[in-house]
Amino acid sequence: MRVIVTGALGHIGSALIRQLPVFFDRPEILMVDNLSTQRYCSLFDLPAKGQYEFIQEDVRKTDWDKILPEADCLVHLAAITDAAGTADKPELVRDNNLGGTTAVTSACLKHDIPMIFPSSTSVYGSQNSLVDETCTELCPQSPYAESKIAEEILIKDFVTKGLKACICRFGTIYGKSVGMRFHTAVNKFCWQAVMGQPITVWRTAMDQKRPYLALSDACKALTHIIKGNLFGGSVYNIVTENHTVREVVETIQSFIPNLTAEYVDHKIMNQLSYEVSANKFKNTGFAFTGSLKKGIEETVKLLRNARA
Repeated sequence: MRVIVTGALGHIGSALIRQLPVFFDRPEILMVDNLSTQRYCSLFDLPAKGQYEFIQEDVRKTDWDKILPEADCLVHLAAITDAAGTADKPELVRDNNLGGTTAVTSACLKHDIPMIFPSSTSVYGSQNSLVDETCTELCPQSPYAESKIAEEILIKDFVTKGLKACICRFGTIYGKSVGMRFHTAVNKFCWQAVMGQPITVWRTAMDQKRPYLALSDACKALTHIIKGNLFGGSVYNIVTENHTVREVVETIQSFIPNLTAEYVDHKIMNQLSYEVSANKFKNTGFAFTGSLKKGIEETVKLLRNARA
């Protein structure tokens, strides 16, 4: 098994490249990353059961004709993912994300290589009821979510031309990895709590319900897709569970009792409560086993000794 992972050194990628040898026998793993976030540590102590090769390149400039033909599949994780931090940079997000996906998708079609594209449940935006993949009233409220919709449209168009693909709408990721970042809700709250800072909650958000995804479930889902050959162009919601921000904060508080919350305003905070169903993916035989409590506990333990 030869798997190419773009954005391989990021939060998800750094965990996935370590999990692939658990699910496949001595896989060849080609990692492509531009090191824009300088997560060199993601390459430390890679498992001996995997055969690894790293290429430092922007996916928009990679010579795909050289590295794709021998691959069995490609997992396209490379993207700007900080929705709040890029709320005022729509052109940057679109050029980077859509540009990268265009290059990767075109190459996969050319060489007949199946690809997995992690989209985001943020494409749903504000919804009044539980939503599934049949929802057509998408309400993106950030350049990041808008770029994901544009990328999905691109991939679906290529599927009509013969591309083998699977689109995964991931919930907000939480859980530890070598290359983890702390700009998404759960991880950011854990960081702030351990550092003795007030948890910064969007003023409208405390009792809003959102979809979350344990990193362990994300990695297992990606390997499930590869093993099951689920490359028929379908869209799947990949969500461990829906939680309110209050539930997240209270779970952190069970480990750090003296935390405080500070309400803040943000230009994309008008996104209202929404819940997402993952039943379609469960019906492929997948079972979500992640735990918000476990993910928070592991993250807090990583940071516990960083502050007296």
